[in-house]
Amino acid sequence: MWSKKLNKPSTKPRIRNRYVLIGDLLVIVISVMGSFALRLDAGELPFYSPAILAMILVALIVKTPIYYFFGLYRRMWIYASISELKLIASAVTTASVATSGLMLLLLSTELVRPGMPRSALGIDWLLSLVLIGGSRFALRLLAEQGSAPKGKSHRALIIGAGDAGALVVREMQRTDKISYIPIGFLDDDASKQHQEIYGVPIIGKLDDLEDVLKNHQVDEVIFAIPSLPGKFVRTAADTCRKASAPFRTMPGIYELLGGKINVSRLRNVDITDLLRRQPARTNEKLLGTLLKDKRVLVTGAGGSIGSELCRQISRWNPEEVILLGHGENSIYESLMELREDYPLLKFTPVIADIRHAERLERIFDKFQPQIIFHTAAHKHVPLMEARANIEEAITNNVLGTQYLVNAALASGVERLVMISTDKAVAPSNVYGATKRLAEMLVLAAGKQDERAFTVVRFGNVLGSRGSIIPRFKNQIARGGPVTITHPDMERFFMTIPEAVHLVLQAGAMGAGGETFVLNMGDPVRILDLAKDLIRLSGLEPDEDIDIIFTGIRPGEKMTEILWEADTSYDQTDHPDIFQLDGDEKLGDTPLFQLVDRLATLSSAGDADAIVSTLGESVPGAEIQSV
Repeated sequence: MWSKKLNKPSTKPRIRNRYVLIGDLLVIVISVMGSFALRLDAGELPFYSPAILAMILVALIVKTPIYYFFGLYRRMWIYASISELKLIASAVTTASVATSGLMLLLLSTELVRPGMPRSALGIDWLLSLVLIGGSRFALRLLAEQGSAPKGKSHRALIIGAGDAGALVVREMQRTDKISYIPIGFLDDDASKQHQEIYGVPIIGKLDDLEDVLKNHQVDEVIFAIPSLPGKFVRTAADTCRKASAPFRTMPGIYELLGGKINVSRLRNVDITDLLRRQPARTNEKLLGTLLKDKRVLVTGAGGSIGSELCRQISRWNPEEVILLGHGENSIYESLMELREDYPLLKFTPVIADIRHAERLERIFDKFQPQIIFHTAAHKHVPLMEARANIEEAITNNVLGTQYLVNAALASGVERLVMISTDKAVAPSNVYGATKRLAEMLVLAAGKQDERAFTVVRFGNVLGSRGSIIPRFKNQIARGGPVTITHPDMERFFMTIPEAVHLVLQAGAMGAGGETFVLNMGDPVRILDLAKDLIRLSGLEPDEDIDIIFTGIRPGEKMTEILWEADTSYDQTDHPDIFQLDGDEKLGDTPLFQLVDRLATLSSAGDADAIVSTLGESVPGAEIQSV
């Protein structure tokens, strides 16, 4: 079965390069003869026949090896593009210069008599360029005609007449495995209206989508604007849903970093598309300085944030990426993906628990990381609220961070960026309180030792492991009901790629002891999120899928904040990153004394004492554990 598929003949014509070589030999002869014919009268040609024959011989000897050297016989010309055109121009020009030089040498020694018009050399270059280039692109034209799509039945409307839209349409037209016929573009650029791209007309603007769906036969709508903000995706998706028109989209711009834009990247519109925002500019120079040729260690590298950090870090050609994590399966999966996407980079998996101080010291001594991104943490609020798990939150989130900071200081790490959460602000749960203490440990080390140790704080990320999005999807797949704690509960949301992109930007800004907060936009009601997911599944909330409310769980807030009301902040050079002002203040107990006390209580398993200690010491804490 598989052999039949693998050996299935291509519908594209295959022209071997040996035939291309034979054609070039003929083109060389025709070009030389043509250059003389264009320069001279017909009656003069016999007189110059010795020069013609000499130039044909010289051109055959000189040009063919040069064409071979430039790789003109190693290309599949049915896929010729602008880059191949540049290659042809370089090869032909080099060959013509070499031929002209040799011919002028022969003429100066009077080995070729009676001479020749020098302008024929320039004409030969021009004819060679036209004939060699024309023959290659004729092969592509023949290939495209020979593989013209047959039986294409799906009429596709493309939203976005930019580079992405043009590439999507081009691939639809060229590939017979894709059953789409592009019927038109919609784009808001007024200068593009009534123009065509690859023969496909631009028939209106985004606001015309509803009318176009009514007046044209459209089998599918494809959003081909990776930077299209979520509110526009939401509006367009609602219009398509009302018209019963299926729709798909390109991933957002942050998801496409390092990837290619083509039809294979199209996917169903996801909740992340509805909430994505207009991409902010990237300081490429800053990130290049931060990451290029550096040894970078990521803790929690198998998690949602950690694995995306590794992916985006890899784009900047670090010397080595060290993936540190406790779960071997998740580290293995991240490692395999990274090695496939970046085969030339060095990736080192390290299975370790940050709670083992001696193990961390050995790892740092061996690998000497220069930059650390610290994402490892216990993060599930209900689990960390349970009395049986409170000591785990302390040992992992607080003590683990302290051990990591100590190892980083001892080994001379240049920069440490800790990933934090909005739940660390006025925490109402153990998880948030432990993350606040972890923030303080990192900031204290940055200030006291004058190291670029910083904290980046943001809200929920969409689709992370164990988050509400996968849970809602599972509930919808089972036919409901979708369970929500409270109809008015809201949270900040951001896509994982966007959050990580901003983390890298913020991390590169830090000089030491700063808390950076990402601009999360407006909070989103969980109820609205659930309804969007239900509709994206082709169903209607409260009709096809019920929504029930279960009540707020211990440790949960109705809404989160990113900093306390009395904290001031400054805008940074990046429009989506803020820097908080002011020093972190504990209660009466100094920071390291507090950490030592919590270590003692966690060793004794005294959950009640841990909760009361956190409540008394962490700024604004009002913890409600189970």
